Amino acid sequence: MRISTLIALLVFLATPAQSDTIAIVGTGSVAKALGPEFAALGHTIVYGSRQPDSEKARDLVAATSGDAKVVLPADAVVGADIVVMAVPGLLVEDITLGLGDLSGKIIIDPTNPLVGDWETGMKLGVDSSNTQIIQETAPGAHVVKAFNTLNWRQMVEPGGAITILMAGNSDEAKQRVAELIAGMGLEPLDVGRVDAAHWIEGLAILWINNRISSRPNFEYHLRRTD
Repeated sequence: MRISTLIALLVFLATPAQSDTIAIVGTGSVAKALGPEFAALGHTIVYGSRQPDSEKARDLVAATSGDAKVVLPADAVVGADIVVMAVPGLLVEDITLGLGDLSGKIIIDPTNPLVGDWETGMKLGVDSSNTQIIQETAPGAHVVKAFNTLNWRQMVEPGGAITILMAGNSDEAKQRVAELIAGMGLEPLDVGRVDAAHWIEGLAILWINNRISSRPNFEYHLRRTD
C-alpha cells in the first residue's frame, strides 16, 4: 500500500465510520483499482461478473483483502449498501436495468459515454450524462458521479494531489462517497446536483483528448478557496 493511502487509512480508522458492503459491477481496470482500495479501507467487496468462474474474476478476488467474492451482477447488488458501475459507458442503462431494484442504495458512476476514436478524438455520446441516465433508470437510488476524470492507475498511485469531482442529488450519499475518496488519498469536491455530471463528463473528454494527442497530459487538481 502506498504511503498516502496508509496515512489516509489511519485517519479514516480514527474517526467513526461504517463498514459497507460494496458491489462492484464489472471486473475490468476500474474494478481492479477500486475494489482492492475500498477493501483496504475495511469494506466488504462483492464483484459482479457475467463470468464469475473466469480466471480474471478469480484473480481479482484473490487480489482483494477481506471476504471478497464474485457472483453474477444481479446477485452482487443484493444486500449491498453501495454499487459501483465499473462498466462500459454506453451500456449503463441496460446494465442498470438488469440489476433489479436498487432503491435506497448509493450508486457510484465512474463511467464516461464515449463516442469517436483514439485517432481523431472522443466526444460525449449522450445529451445529458450517464449519471442522469442511471438516476432516471433507478429513481429510488442515490447516484453519485465520481472517479471518471482520471486513469485507473492514478486511482491506485496518484503521484500527487488529484481532485475527484462529485455530483448527485443526495448530500448524504456524496458524503459517504467523499469518505471513500479521502480514504484513498484523493481529494473529494462536491460540484452540485446530478445535472452537473454532464459537465464533469465534459472535463473527462478534455482530459482524454489531451492524453491521445501531442498536447501535454494533465490531472485535475482544483485549488479550494474556502
